[in-house]
Amino acid sequence: MPPTDRLRDHAGQGATTVAAHRARRRLRADRARQLADLIRRQLLDDAFPDGTLPHEDVLAADYGATRNTVRQALGLLRAEGLVDRQPGIGTVVVARKYAHGLDRLMGLAETLHEQGRVTNEVRTTVPVPAPAPVAERLRVPPGSDVLYIERLRRLGGVPLSLDLTYLPLDIGTALLGADLENTDVFRLLETVTGRPLGHADITLEAVTADAHTAAVLEAPRGTAVLMLERLTHLDDGRPVDLEFVRFRGDRIAMSGLLHRSR
Repeated sequence: MPPTDRLRDHAGQGATTVAAHRARRRLRADRARQLADLIRRQLLDDAFPDGTLPHEDVLAADYGATRNTVRQALGLLRAEGLVDRQPGIGTVVVARKYAHGLDRLMGLAETLHEQGRVTNEVRTTVPVPAPAPVAERLRVPPGSDVLYIERLRRLGGVPLSLDLTYLPLDIGTALLGADLENTDVFRLLETVTGRPLGHADITLEAVTADAHTAAVLEAPRGTAVLMLERLTHLDDGRPVDLEFVRFRGDRIAMSGLLHRSR
């Protein structure tokens, strides 16, 4: 074989070897992500009530994975701030996520009542001229005043969400003397209007936390947060509550029951 052919053959074999090595690395990373997803689900279901995960060998046997894959998966969960490695103990749960349902119209305190008491730090309660998008969605005249409320919601002292709320002023004025620190706005709205809430239009997306949001939620600057935009209506269809809720993604998991249309 001529030298040039041998060089080309050697180069081709080298490229094949590199490609195979990269494919194996991608496969290992895929398996680690898959395993991290399964363990994260167990964390959400409180499958480790003593706060300690099984030994790596046990996890490997339970999931049919290698120890390296288990270690990589636990590394992903450590990077999310959910678990940590403690010498002499093993891998322990250091943070908990709470399930927030998306199939029922409920306030945060109602949603998490089994997990403990949700407290509200009312940061701002003030009438403001309605920005055009707010006026349009609440069906109030452009430029008219609406009540703006900003609250920091905590569970067990841990910040969960920063809620920015706009209410029509005729309803919002009645809330100025209400116990916003201990009561969900949903309950107050039903009390003030004498009508039950009907439905809500929601949008859920991930956004980057700005410096203010990160500081208030005690989350790393630039971290991703779950942003829930929710427009809530009374049972007669009137829109009464426009909210922009920023949830800490490492503390809240959205869940729901969906049915396929036929």
